Amino acid sequence: MSTSPIERSWPNGFLWGAATAAAQVEGAAHEDGKEDSIWDHFARVPNAVQNGDTPEVAVDQYHRVPQDIALMKELGLDAYRFSTSWARIKPGDRGVNQAGLDFYSRLVDGLLEADILPWLTLYHWDLPQAVEEAGGWPNRDTAYRYLDYAEVVYDALGDRVSHWTTFNEPLCSSLIGYAAGDHAPGRQEPAAALAALHHQHLGHGLVVQRLRERSVSDERELQLGITLNLTNAIPADASDPIDIDAARRVDALWNRAFLDPILEGSYPDDLIRDVGELGLSAVIQAGDLEIIHQPIDFLGVNHYHDDAVSGHPSTVEGEREFKPTDRPTRSAVVGSDWVTFPLRGFPRTAMGWEVNPDGLRKLLVRLGDAYPSSLPPLFVTENGAAYEDVVADDGAIHDTERAAYITDHIAAVGAAIDEGADVRGYFVWSLLDNFEWAWGYGKRFGVIRVDYDTLERTIKDSGLQYSRILEASRASAGV
Repeated sequence: MSTSPIERSWPNGFLWGAATAAAQVEGAAHEDGKEDSIWDHFARVPNAVQNGDTPEVAVDQYHRVPQDIALMKELGLDAYRFSTSWARIKPGDRGVNQAGLDFYSRLVDGLLEADILPWLTLYHWDLPQAVEEAGGWPNRDTAYRYLDYAEVVYDALGDRVSHWTTFNEPLCSSLIGYAAGDHAPGRQEPAAALAALHHQHLGHGLVVQRLRERSVSDERELQLGITLNLTNAIPADASDPIDIDAARRVDALWNRAFLDPILEGSYPDDLIRDVGELGLSAVIQAGDLEIIHQPIDFLGVNHYHDDAVSGHPSTVEGEREFKPTDRPTRSAVVGSDWVTFPLRGFPRTAMGWEVNPDGLRKLLVRLGDAYPSSLPPLFVTENGAAYEDVVADDGAIHDTERAAYITDHIAAVGAAIDEGADVRGYFVWSLLDNFEWAWGYGKRFGVIRVDYDTLERTIKDSGLQYSRILEASRASAGV
């Protein structure tokens, strides 16, 4: 049994944080020079986003930075993981928008003044719509446009920001956006999705290479990495060859298609065979994998749930099943046969995702086993849960399920460390209730509630519990 996170000792310097994304919290979607991102455009497509919600206002962090930093300070956060918006900094990917850069400069300065580490993500899914109209991520040129944008951000913030993440969850912005069509830009083109996957890898390598060179020249100590959403793909029947192969296919496309090029400099052979007719090999040019395979200082791991996988069509109502042309809630399994995700009897969140904290422990340990010589230190950069919150008569939010979810998953991180996993920090998702992509404002993940009418913020019981864990961690370390 895992030791309670309040009772255990954590490694010296273990980092505690919370995460958000620009398109989900900032609002001001067309203020001070910002133009459409693909999410602004996609949200105007009928039936693309639940209830027709848009990120136009989101939770208005653009105008509420001091208030939100004060709440971070009240929680006791060591770090705040946020993203910069390409569409705010280079609207239409044309010239540089100084007002956009000034916003992020104010945010970074405010965090530093509060003794909170700014942890910057360069790309969290909000491609400028103009770049999408020029071909988007399936177009190789987008990787180089992304490099130009990253250098602009480095020029403005590189003197104060030490931790840089190139991409958040490229699985979602390539496969879900271009094959499944559930996320912006809403395309259902498997071959384009694989090209997008490769070109995002290329953009990652180009940026790590360039920022590493520049930081050395500037005598700055940058920590450079990437954040991947990873799963344990588990055969529904461990004795069934069809289920075993279905789980292998999911693992190849959702995990190893991202880990192997970045950490090992190659795509998995079985992935290339699985998707051969869709042309992944055709977009890989000479020298690409050498660029992609740059040394990184950390790997961010986002994990919410595991996936039981079967290769048989489902006969159970409520189970997810799809062919490559269907629109599942996580990603298209391009180039494969039927894949289903049987329910395993675990409790589920409001997203329908199973609650199994031990899956996080297994994932963190498994990464070390699978990549013993190439895996950098790990940070859990997102973990959290959506539930149907109720505001009590006294204005409090007694979200006991979310508090238990966070506590139990942090305990699982501790158990993974005990087994040798080199985990250096944990970021809860999310700091605030926000625009939850295609679910609009219908799903709440925040440890701080936002009233979407008044934009008033209230720390939930889960946030108070998280704060107690942080306080106990520092007390055990003598801080």
